[in-house]
Amino acid sequence: MYHEKWLQAKPLPGVNRLMKHLQKNGIPFALASNSVKKNVLVKVSSQKGWKECFSVILGSDEVKSGKPSPDLFLEAASRMGVDASCCLVIEDSLVGIRAGKAAHMQVVAVPSIQTESDQFSIADFVIHSFLDFQPQIWGLPPFDDWVMNALPIDPIHFKGSYKNGFFEEISDNNASDIPGQAWGVYFGWVDFDSHERFKIVVSIRWDYSCGFFTRNIQACFISGSNEQIRDQQIEVALVGYIRGFQTKQNPSTNAKILDDDKSIAEACLDSAAYSYHRCSSA
Repeated sequence: MYHEKWLQAKPLPGVNRLMKHLQKNGIPFALASNSVKKNVLVKVSSQKGWKECFSVILGSDEVKSGKPSPDLFLEAASRMGVDASCCLVIEDSLVGIRAGKAAHMQVVAVPSIQTESDQFSIADFVIHSFLDFQPQIWGLPPFDDWVMNALPIDPIHFKGSYKNGFFEEISDNNASDIPGQAWGVYFGWVDFDSHERFKIVVSIRWDYSCGFFTRNIQACFISGSNEQIRDQQIEVALVGYIRGFQTKQNPSTNAKILDDDKSIAEACLDSAAYSYHRCSSA
């Protein structure tokens, strides 16, 4: 069952972008996983080009102790021929963060489960999405791929119903189609039952205001009217990213869709830089 699921897995938003950026700038990077090596290779091989990108690929069966022991990270640094103190760890699990700190490396946490992100304060930095990673903070070359104050992304597709400014997700397989690390303000296209296509800006965040975590998806249609859209099932393709949020505890202001967001989205969706997405079916 696991092997079948691995073949269906998709990279989280921003992962391919970061790997290409590091490779382009000659920055070596390793994969150090608590899974055994054979399973790591199966997972990596299912993603096009990944196996060739990593300088080192390590499984927990290749060291004395897995995470939270520092052995995996120390061995990865050794095989890359670099000092451990010069390494940056990017982790999505608490046990991995502890391993990185035990190896005396700097650690950026990107929680795989957003509802547990408050537990990751032992990391040097916590972000909610790889799209929010800023290489220059860590002495790495900055990204140069922003276009018109936005970032083109691999499309995020999902279905939903719209009511009073918010989306409710609908999935064909009883699982969310939006990655848990999708967090921030995005824009793209929406298709309706009526075969019409409109421009849209979407704010995605996790909300704790009711005492438990729920995904909050706010929408603003740049074209079309709310009367046309109400009570229809719609298909969304998000193709661009504008910004993240500082915290998940300030939903009333920080996550609000701003007029600047709408202006950026409309300009981008009218530009040639994003035109290759226009004919893509959501």
